[in-house]
Amino acid sequence: MQPDQKMRLPAHEPTVPATASPGGVIECTGLSKTFGRKKALDAVNLSVPAGSIFGFLGPNGAGKTTLLRIMTGLSRASSGGLQILGMDVGAEAPEVRREVGYLPDVPAFYDWMTASQTLQLAGRLCGLKGGILDERVQELLGFMGLAGNNQAIGKYSRGMRQRLGVAQALINSPKLLLLDEPTSALDPGGRRDLLDFIGGLRGGTTVFFSTHILSDVERVCDSVAILNKGRILSQSSMDELRASHGQQTIAVEVSTGAERLAHAIAGRAWTISVHPGQRGEILTRVSDVAAAQHEIPTMVSEQGTGLVRLESAEISLEDVFLELIGEPEP
Repeated sequence: MQPDQKMRLPAHEPTVPATASPGGVIECTGLSKTFGRKKALDAVNLSVPAGSIFGFLGPNGAGKTTLLRIMTGLSRASSGGLQILGMDVGAEAPEVRREVGYLPDVPAFYDWMTASQTLQLAGRLCGLKGGILDERVQELLGFMGLAGNNQAIGKYSRGMRQRLGVAQALINSPKLLLLDEPTSALDPGGRRDLLDFIGGLRGGTTVFFSTHILSDVERVCDSVAILNKGRILSQSSMDELRASHGQQTIAVEVSTGAERLAHAIAGRAWTISVHPGQRGEILTRVSDVAAAQHEIPTMVSEQGTGLVRLESAEISLEDVFLELIGEPEP
C-alpha cells in the first residue's frame, strides 16, 4: 500500500438517500440478539457520526461480529431497531447493501481466481462496468499493494487475503465501510500501512472499525464505543472518553515495592481503580484527589520505600478499557 496517497472516490460515488438520518450514519435503538438462552447483544444503543472513523472495541466474544452481521443483513435482530443511512436494515436490506462495503474477519474468495478477477466480479455485482470498473480495479490493486500479482488467491498468505478483502469492500465506493478485525492477520508493517490508509478515508467514507486491538483504535479513531458481554459500556469521542476517565487519575512511581503499594492503594475508600502503567508506575483513578495526594506519600513512607513521582496523569485507552470491562485490580 501507499499510505502517503489518499483514496480518490470516483465519479460514480453513490448518493446518500434523501431520507438519511441527521443523527448518524448508523443508529441502533435497543438492538438485541439471542441464540437460544444466550444473549449476544443486549439492548444496544449506538450512534455513528457521518465521516468519522468509529472504533467498535471489545474483547473476543463481546458480540462485535454479531452486530456487524445484523448490519449487513446476514443475520436478523431478535428485537430493537437499526437504521443505516436513514434506511431500515430489515425492510430495505438490498438498498442498504448498495451503500455499504464489508470486510469480514476472515474474508472468503474463489481460490482459483486472481485478485483482478475477484475485483472485476465484485464490481459487476455492484453494477459497475467498462472503463470505470477497470480504473477502479487498478486503483484499488495499487493501493493494496497487489498490482501485477497474477497468482491464484489460493496461494495468498492470510495478510494478502486481508488486503484483497479491503479492496473488495471498497469497490463500490461505499458511504459506509464496515471492517471486522481488519488488522488481525497483518504483520507490523502491513498493519501500519492499513491504518494509515484507513485514516486517509476520514471525512469522506464513514468507517466502522471493529477490533479488540486497543492501540489500533487509539491511533486512527476519533470516536469509540466499548462493548462487553453484549452491552455498550461507553460511547463518546476519544477526547471525551479520556477526559471523563482521566481527570482524577494519579500516577505513582516508587523505587521498590510497587505491587505491595498498589494493593494498599486499592483498599482506600477514595480509590476507584488501580492499574499498572508504564515503567512500573501505578495509575490510580480516585474520587478524592486531595485525600489521595495526602495519604499516598504516608503509605509510601510506612512501607519503607522511596517516592520517585506523584502527579496527575493522562489515562490511556487501555486503562479506560480495563476499568470499564471490570478487569481484576492488583
